[in-house]
Amino acid sequence: MSTEHTTSAAPTAAPRFETKIAVLLREDLEPWQRLNATAFLVSGLGPTLPEVVGEPYADADGTAYLPMFRQPVMVFQGTKELLATALDRALTRALPRALFTSDLFATGHDAANRAAVRAVPRTSLDLVGLAVYGPRNGVDKVMKGARMHP
Repeated sequence: MSTEHTTSAAPTAAPRFETKIAVLLREDLEPWQRLNATAFLVSGLGPTLPEVVGEPYADADGTAYLPMFRQPVMVFQGTKELLATALDRALTRALPRALFTSDLFATGHDAANRAAVRAVPRTSLDLVGLAVYGPRNGVDKVMKGARMHP
């Protein structure tokens, strides 16, 4: 008996993207915080950067599903200091970015999230996460020193 899985879709070679989506999380976060921050961080990319979103999905029965990113999201971790450095690098390179601060774990809605960030100068933000998008080499330079999330 074969355990091989077959589909009607022809396999295609994975493209090498010239761009990269990367998330950097502070290494001392609880698992639920990592997931929450990652979801919020990447949610800002699609509406702002439509080129990162692929086509809608549909199953063989014709049930429609929402589109998702057209490329993988690389998730890294690092220290609080590395997050601050990465934010500076992203700003220097003018890369699209989203941030998540520790204050956002205690807020309950979008307006409160924005007010919490607005209340703190950039150099005093208690960063726990950062998402960036851009040319592969630029994103790699922003993430320098970070390690892949296990």
